[in-house]
Amino acid sequence: MAHAKTSYVCLPCRASYKQPFGADRQRICPRCAEPLIHVGSAFAAPRRRDVAAWRTLTVLLNAGVRFHKSCCGGPGFRPRTLREVRERMNYARRTGEPIARALVRPDVP
Repeated sequence: MAHAKTSYVCLPCRASYKQPFGADRQRICPRCAEPLIHVGSAFAAPRRRDVAAWRTLTVLLNAGVRFHKSCCGGPGFRPRTLREVRERMNYARRTGEPIARALVRPDVP
């Protein structure tokens, strides 16, 4: 039986690749030879020309947010727009909550 595949992303190329998971080796982008980022099996890549969505994704990945499946389904809430990211970043600054936790918060009080 084949192993399940998971997603890897190259932010400079705005490209996503599905590959078998293996924690023992570093994945390299076939376009630019930069290291790929493991984002998880529940990831759906935005279109390459959607610059705002890739900017949002860059903020999420740099904050340590990934797209792994949980026991109840998908990865949970993830912001899709830069406005949602800004709201959650401002909330984190105001309250002192860690940025990664604020970014996955469905509602900002």
